[in-house]
Amino acid sequence: MASGTHVPCGPCRYDDVTKDAKRWCTNCEEGLCEDCEHAHKKSKISRDHQVISIEDYRKIENVSISQVCEHHEENLEMFCKTHDEVLCMVCVPSKHKACSDVISISVASKNSRQSTASSDLEEAIGGTMLNVKQCITNCETATNKIEKQELAIKTTILKTRTKINSHLDKMQENLLFELRATSLTCKSKYTKFLQKLKSKKEMLTKLREQTQHMKQFSSDIQVFLGTRQVNQQVISEVESIKSEIGATKDYELKVAIHSLIEKLSKETEEFGQMKVSDCNVKLDFKDPKIDQAQIGINIPTSRNISDVKLQLIKTFQIQRSAETRISGCVTLPNGHLLIANWTNENQLIEYSDTGEHIRDIPVSGRPFDITVMDSNRIVVTYTDKKFIEIMNSNTFKSEKKISLQKSCFGTSIEARRLYVISDSTIQVLDLSGRQLESLKLSSDNVVYITSSRDRIFYTDFMKNIVHCCSLKGQELWWFKSDSIVRSSGVTVDNYNNVYVVGSSSYNLTIIQQDGKDSKTILTKSDGLEWPRAVNYDKEKRTLLIGGYYGKVALYNTI
Repeated sequence: MASGTHVPCGPCRYDDVTKDAKRWCTNCEEGLCEDCEHAHKKSKISRDHQVISIEDYRKIENVSISQVCEHHEENLEMFCKTHDEVLCMVCVPSKHKACSDVISISVASKNSRQSTASSDLEEAIGGTMLNVKQCITNCETATNKIEKQELAIKTTILKTRTKINSHLDKMQENLLFELRATSLTCKSKYTKFLQKLKSKKEMLTKLREQTQHMKQFSSDIQVFLGTRQVNQQVISEVESIKSEIGATKDYELKVAIHSLIEKLSKETEEFGQMKVSDCNVKLDFKDPKIDQAQIGINIPTSRNISDVKLQLIKTFQIQRSAETRISGCVTLPNGHLLIANWTNENQLIEYSDTGEHIRDIPVSGRPFDITVMDSNRIVVTYTDKKFIEIMNSNTFKSEKKISLQKSCFGTSIEARRLYVISDSTIQVLDLSGRQLESLKLSSDNVVYITSSRDRIFYTDFMKNIVHCCSLKGQELWWFKSDSIVRSSGVTVDNYNNVYVVGSSSYNLTIIQQDGKDSKTILTKSDGLEWPRAVNYDKEKRTLLIGGYYGKVALYNTI
């Protein structure tokens, strides 16, 4: 498509002439000047083409609609009703050779403009916009709520600080008052003792003067008698002074700060701690029904298992010097095959869909099962670890480890919920690793699990039973067949039909989505050897089977 302020005329530009287009042909996808438009209408090949104004073209200029096959780079010319796929001429013999309802895209697209599906698409977009608008409103409300909570917490902190300051001021005032009172008491006792000592000093001073005068002016007899009398008085005063000194104490003022105050100043480094509690957003986002914008194309919601057939794409044997024990497998978004090698080598093995070995990928433990989370991430479980690991599916770098209380086995993901087999339970987690539920299993012999939009399926490998339950763990039906021995890997297609491998019976069985019918579609004669893992890719509609001792097979479902 052209872009910019001016749209050039395509035919003129082919002749190296620059001329602005007045009209746009949606079939040829190029602009036309007035002369070329006239010639366009005169030509038998193009006279029925839809030609619109440049103004109308501007409205669809940025609508990108590819008419080329992404796999073969050929024009899309055919449509398969069974698989609801638009095909090029190379796709038909390679993957849809057995399909009986392949029609030309020109037939399939007739009246598509007036189809109810097209109207449903517009309604779906409108409904989704209403959902998004409601989500925006709720998000804005939540943001305002956070601002109010911030203000409330700030007020609480300031009030708490004021309250603490007021309490500390009061305690300080009381302690200072007690200090003043205690100091006055001690000084008062020292003052009284000092007064007594000064009184004794004055008395002794007088006695010394009297003694000196007596010696100077009195007779010998008077000195003799006076000396003895004054001596007795001095002895009495000395005893009195010694008694006063013995009864007097020295004082030292100290303060013992309360242990909590000491702890507050030395050990308490935080005024408080912010905590954030989170929960799943409670938004009523109603999924709109989006149909294919075609008329006369009915996409079935169920498919009878009698109509299901498998077409072999590739089978190969993993060649390694060390042992191989396949316990899990998936098809990655890029089409590569990823194998869980359940050995002490602690490795995943990556292969192309044509059987070429790409690389061995070191991981955190003995990998048991793998599930694709999205276009860039996978989940890996380990039987010798108490965690599951989220890894980037391009670089295989670990992004997150989610701890569990017990070892982990099979895993599946549906609607942003992880389901993990652990210790006779199904642990239900959100993508952040938060545990949502713990569903009790009906058996202790369960290691493999898969899930769909509304159901969980798991296998009892000792009793050879396939269980189907709701997402809340309520059993809906169970299936048992004598032809399935050591039921292991289990997977589900787009119609909730269940595929299960019998590891010891060397077979693959498909079970009708209601559990009332079954069909063995692969056996040992088809090359199955100890099948252990199975995975259905709902986008590519391929089935991947991993044999315990390293044999891998990839099938198309038709």
